Amino acid sequence: MTAFLESLSVLQQIFLLCAVIGSTVFLFRVLMMLISGFGDTDMDTGHDADTGIDSDMDADAHLEGFGHADADASFHLLSIQGVTGFFMMFGLVGLAMSKQSAFGDTVSVAGATGAGVLMMFIIAKVVSALKRLQSSGTIDMRNAIGQQGSVYLTIPAGGQGKVQVVVQEHLKIFEAVAENKQEIKTGQNVDVVSIVSNSILVVKQL
Repeated sequence: MTAFLESLSVLQQIFLLCAVIGSTVFLFRVLMMLISGFGDTDMDTGHDADTGIDSDMDADAHLEGFGHADADASFHLLSIQGVTGFFMMFGLVGLAMSKQSAFGDTVSVAGATGAGVLMMFIIAKVVSALKRLQSSGTIDMRNAIGQQGSVYLTIPAGGQGKVQVVVQEHLKIFEAVAENKQEIKTGQNVDVVSIVSNSILVVKQL
């Protein structure tokens, strides 16, 4: 190993160092993402947020911030994946070109830099696409209108309770008020007629 390193020029040693460090961190990050399922998934925890939407909806709503492709790709260019991907390709391509007698140092550095930048763009696009794929599952409360459900927590007269409704094939619990201001007890079937305050369902008893 020592003999191999001594046979390399200073530039080639730099390329090798970038390739080793970049590849190690990059592969580690990919492995961790695979293990963690690449971020939050749609999981019901049984706890409701203050708006009446359970926690998986909050996570999905957070991901909506990645909906714009250009801004998303720009952001991920400087992510850990993007930077480590740059160094990985910079080192590998630079070392390969430098070892070829036909290429000088200037061409090797230029080629390595180009390969690194291209890798950053590819990673940015892939991460952006995955984020948009996740955010496509975001629950839109407007889809609850017209759906039938049941009272989860009694809606008092003129007050606010909770109902459970299937929205986009997911059973969700929302804050709700009665359309006629009358009490609707737990277990009663209801129909969603509208939404108020962007987070509270208006229901009527069936």
